[in-house]
Amino acid sequence: MKESSDYIINSIKRTLIDEPIEGTDEFVDIIIGSRRIFVYGVGRSGLIAKAFSIRLVQMGLEVYFIGETVTPIVDEGHAVIIVSHTGETMSAIQTANIVRRVGAKVVSLTANSHSKLAAASNLTIVIHPPKDEERKRLAPLGTLFEDATLVYLDSVIATLMDKLGQSENAMRKRHAIWV
Repeated sequence: MKESSDYIINSIKRTLIDEPIEGTDEFVDIIIGSRRIFVYGVGRSGLIAKAFSIRLVQMGLEVYFIGETVTPIVDEGHAVIIVSHTGETMSAIQTANIVRRVGAKVVSLTANSHSKLAAASNLTIVIHPPKDEERKRLAPLGTLFEDATLVYLDSVIATLMDKLGQSENAMRKRHAIWV
């Protein structure tokens, strides 16, 4: 386990720090400037997207996860954030194409800057973890993308907190309380 966790942590560091992620300031501005924020992803990428949407809700923003039964329609002036490792997931591409037609801004987070999803987006945040033979053994499939994306999005939350004047205490008041 130690070998794998060391490998994953070092890979995330190389992904996010050694090669700075471009577009973060614009991403933050899109979130701040949107009336509603919609988030989408499937599989493990969807779980990362949901975790981000929870934090946005805890900041007091109006946020919905696309595909839930209570999600309203996307419209002009809204932002849609889509997480997809390959950028080739058909439902993610279709979502991006549909919501852009109605005037929403699409931000994609993907490892593939040349993907169909990237082409359908207003802004693409490329999270491209290293690829080597050790990855297949120590962090199979999309593990490095998913983990790096989670850390990146949690870091975006810290930036949003600063720009929106939010504190952890204010967010805690919006945190779900289970009885």
